[in-house]
Amino acid sequence: MGTAIAARSVEALPSDRFGDADPGEGRFRTLLPDADWAALPAAVRRRFSRRLAGGEPAVYVGTVVEAWTSRAGWLLAHALRLMGGPLPTGCEAGASAVVSVTEDKGSGDQIWTRLYARRRFPQVIHSAKRFCGPTGIEEHVGCGVGMTLSVAVEERALVFRSHRYFIDFGRWRMHLPAWATPGALTVQHIEETSGRFTFSLEIVHPRLGALLRQRVSFREANPGVLPNAVP
Repeated sequence: MGTAIAARSVEALPSDRFGDADPGEGRFRTLLPDADWAALPAAVRRRFSRRLAGGEPAVYVGTVVEAWTSRAGWLLAHALRLMGGPLPTGCEAGASAVVSVTEDKGSGDQIWTRLYARRRFPQVIHSAKRFCGPTGIEEHVGCGVGMTLSVAVEERALVFRSHRYFIDFGRWRMHLPAWATPGALTVQHIEETSGRFTFSLEIVHPRLGALLRQRVSFREANPGVLPNAVP
């Protein structure tokens, strides 16, 4: 079902991987060639250069523009509630959304909390971004489940794609075969006008086709504390 390998931690990576001993900034930039980073809009570079090590969270508020799931996608999203519910389960366009990003002081992981308002009860999704592994970044969603991510710039958008899914068992890791995963996941961060940006999520299974699509329009709730400039 996969190959078990020793799981790598942030501490196991060489410190110059990020080009800065301070884990609070610069890590997203080092995942991209200089030319690609420079091609991003300045507002996107500021968001992903922001230091969170001091405990100040980054907060974004927005509205769900599009939310769609196939029947298989709906079943998958609800089945994954057993491990914390890492995928949105609602299909309600116009619902409010809030994202908060903080940093774990001990590990340096970025903690992402997403809240989606729904008719009956809000859904909260938690995940942690760890700057380690073969691609330099991983997304962990709970119960040892996660994925390595690839990062690219496409048409001035910052794009994250699933690379390999895995389950960690203590210090050991088992990579999942393609048939045992939800499929190819793509997340885009797209700068819009008037200080807004779009977060889009899509999952496409190799046999079942598109399972889930979501687009949310956000603005920064606390833009005044962002850095004034980035190189």
